Amino acid sequence: MAPTRVGPPDQETVRNALRGVIDPELGDNVVDLEMVRSVEVGEDGQVVVEVALTIAGCPLRTQLRDDVTARVGAVPGVAGVKVRMGEMNPDERSALMARARWRAREGAPVTEIPARTRVVAIASGKGGVGKSSVTANLAAALAGLGLTVGVLDADIWGFSIPRMLGLEGRISGERTEAGPKIIPLEKRIGTGLLKVVSMGFLAGEDEAIMWRGLMLNRAVQHFLEDVRWGDMDYLLIDMPPGTGDVQMGLARMLPRTELLVVTTPPLAAQLVATRVVDMARKGFLRVAGVVENMSAFTCEHGTAYPLFGSGGGERLAGEVGVPLIGSVPLDPAVAAGGDAGSPVVLAGDSPVADAFVAIAKKLVTEVSPVVEMSGCTARMMERVEAALDAKP
Repeated sequence: MAPTRVGPPDQETVRNALRGVIDPELGDNVVDLEMVRSVEVGEDGQVVVEVALTIAGCPLRTQLRDDVTARVGAVPGVAGVKVRMGEMNPDERSALMARARWRAREGAPVTEIPARTRVVAIASGKGGVGKSSVTANLAAALAGLGLTVGVLDADIWGFSIPRMLGLEGRISGERTEAGPKIIPLEKRIGTGLLKVVSMGFLAGEDEAIMWRGLMLNRAVQHFLEDVRWGDMDYLLIDMPPGTGDVQMGLARMLPRTELLVVTTPPLAAQLVATRVVDMARKGFLRVAGVVENMSAFTCEHGTAYPLFGSGGGERLAGEVGVPLIGSVPLDPAVAAGGDAGSPVVLAGDSPVADAFVAIAKKLVTEVSPVVEMSGCTARMMERVEAALDAKP
């Protein structure tokens, strides 16, 4: 299927997309921080964005440039992105720091998710494509790389993450100055750490959750606002299938979320997954890439059998203009590992484990890199705070 041609976006659409670019040290988006000096959109779909940094040598320069390129590049109709980096003048820096100071002292954070955390929602157009198994194995693979990974099981009706990660028990809480907070269940994997929250820690595995849209949204909001997540490199969100209330609510509550879309090889699955991409883009969320699950099965003799067809992931990625992050072969060990509470990626030494590790490494190095907090804005904030506090 040939991709639908669309015209170039308007400036407001580009600016809305840029609201998903967060300065991880100030915890706000570059538009509201007035770091975006200009947006130019050409008739050929080429977009030029000028971003003003606090100092020319800001260590977050590359991170912000890459995030701007990714967010704007995901907007339909954008043919290319050029980012110009400038430096703020003293008045602009003063205004920025005044805003940041006000937020730190007066404005309560919208969520408990740290600004430096990369938020990746694992989504699918329909059920049965292995979205939860991809989430569990990707989380375990990232933790195996030594990272701290939060896992939010937002599939309120169909939660399965606790069993797949081998976690049991009830989540507890504690009282803080900001009010009661939920404590995630934790699991060590090598030098890495998983922090997991799910309805499965609040309800029995065989207990039906009969909630409507408003209550579902409220549950996800609680998980974002009232969980003491602490520092994390990544937060993976296992989404319910489709394009319903939870998906739309997440786009509103956490606009910096990026989507990995899981599909299977058949054309029918690809067509349904396209709707998820459309939903994300209408909510100005970046679609980071596609993961094809249940690709060819390879028997013990080495012959590969595409039991569900082939090429669905590549077709979807090409149609919506995002990269294919990886393909996961069909292997009974994935289901067995999920049932046993030991993700197959932890067993190692198999094509399916290697596939999950490769996806994790690509996420970290190319698709959504870890934010390095090396401190240009933070250091300046400390100096400004000290100077202001020293005044009579």
